[in-house]
Amino acid sequence: MSNTTMRDTVRDNPDLGPGSAGGTPASLSEESGRDARAPGRLFRPAAASLNWVIAVGFLALGYAIYLRYLVIEQTQIGLACDGGLRTWQCLSRTVVSALFENQVFGWISLGAAVLTVIRPVLPLFTISLAASAFGIVLHNAGLSGLAAALLILSFARPVVDQS
Repeated sequence: MSNTTMRDTVRDNPDLGPGSAGGTPASLSEESGRDARAPGRLFRPAAASLNWVIAVGFLALGYAIYLRYLVIEQTQIGLACDGGLRTWQCLSRTVVSALFENQVFGWISLGAAVLTVIRPVLPLFTISLAASAFGIVLHNAGLSGLAAALLILSFARPVVDQS
């Protein structure tokens, strides 16, 4: 039998589709008519959505770099803030220092990444990406790096239909 004839036979007879062994019916779901073992559409954000995710990721990375190198690690700002200066930089320095000392950025990024792997949706992906950027720059690299690896794995997960 030639390949063309075999394809026509399989197309015309759904019982001989992929997964059927020796003429037994393929595992077709009753409702959808498609192979029940076949994975659904994988998590692939649209181009317009991905542009926003990239923008949020770079803004988070840029702000984290700004906070670390120009606010937290600057000796003059640290001495002024410790001396009682009340500015938004001193407040930012205090809040961010408390958060990164307690690994908050790492845990937030890891939690959002685990939820993204379980059920891939764009808002959780974006939150985890931004928190990972903060965590990697602000000394929470272990947990945030694990979260970034889980975000990469989330692209291999099928999207759950909303219907």
